[in-house]
Amino acid sequence: MLIDDITIKIKAGDGGRGAVAFNKNKMSLGPVGGDGGNGGSVYFEGVSDLSALAQFRYKKDIKAKDGANGKRQFNDGPDGDDLVLKVPVGTVIHNFDGSASLTINPEQSRRIETGKIEEIIKIGQRISVARGGRGGKGNFKFRSSTNTSPRQFQFGAPGESFNIRLELKLIADIGLIGLPNAGKSSLLNELTKAKSKVASYPFTTLEPNLGVYYELILADIPGLIEGASAGKGLGVKFLRHVERTKILFHLISAESENPEKDYGIIKKELEHYSKELAEKTEYVFLSKSDVVPAEEIKKKITALKKIHKNVFAVSVCNWDSLEKVKSILNKIKAKK
Repeated sequence: MLIDDITIKIKAGDGGRGAVAFNKNKMSLGPVGGDGGNGGSVYFEGVSDLSALAQFRYKKDIKAKDGANGKRQFNDGPDGDDLVLKVPVGTVIHNFDGSASLTINPEQSRRIETGKIEEIIKIGQRISVARGGRGGKGNFKFRSSTNTSPRQFQFGAPGESFNIRLELKLIADIGLIGLPNAGKSSLLNELTKAKSKVASYPFTTLEPNLGVYYELILADIPGLIEGASAGKGLGVKFLRHVERTKILFHLISAESENPEKDYGIIKKELEHYSKELAEKTEYVFLSKSDVVPAEEIKKKITALKKIHKNVFAVSVCNWDSLEKVKSILNKIKAKK
């Protein structure tokens, strides 16, 4: 099961308490309480594993280690270890608790308001989302000419805490879209080494599947239905996964009695969800062309070409038609 939208609570470590201690060695009297250690910070780091968000399915309260308390004889408490959480590339980080600390690198730090914080778009990209609390001062730091035996100390500062929503949006070059049972998974399996589930009933694909054709990443998006942009069927849950695709391969089953209507249904849902999504470069494929007579295929392609110029018949059982698809992919790859 692909976890692609989850809310967790992030808590950075608290700073340790400063110590109150005095030197008991002869001729070396005075305050010797060490400072508390700083609390660990919380980071997100991008990885290629799409299932990385599954680690938060049952554990939604995440906390970094606290800094240790200060010790005697000028010994400061050690800092708490930072916590690095691995998330998939394509994860959008939302903060629900006002402004949050965001550090992309040590030289760049800024405050981000409620809402969208940042996106993980590269493997290894690391973002700090919660700073650890600073450790408190020990009594050695409070000494002065008028206060030679201070008993003052500081408690450590609390670490930052936020409710964070992690939303995964797949990053792919080409998105395969269409109504349920349009042959998207079969085409993905033929073009790549993907092993998507294939069956002759609707909604076989319940989560996105990825495949690689040379340098191109193809994403098989679960079937959409009329009203998907309003939440019907699988709804907007998977529409967001095609937002970042550069090109759409729109599959329409040749078994459909009205391919133009099927095309219009999906196009309408894309427009309702995002105008930018509806304006992406698109290729239309009349899939499963091997199960329909050739004359009927010609009529349906002619009808579709009245509403879209890039229409092709394709079948996973027809080598020539697959070569046409590969030719299109090769041209896209050449322009990448």
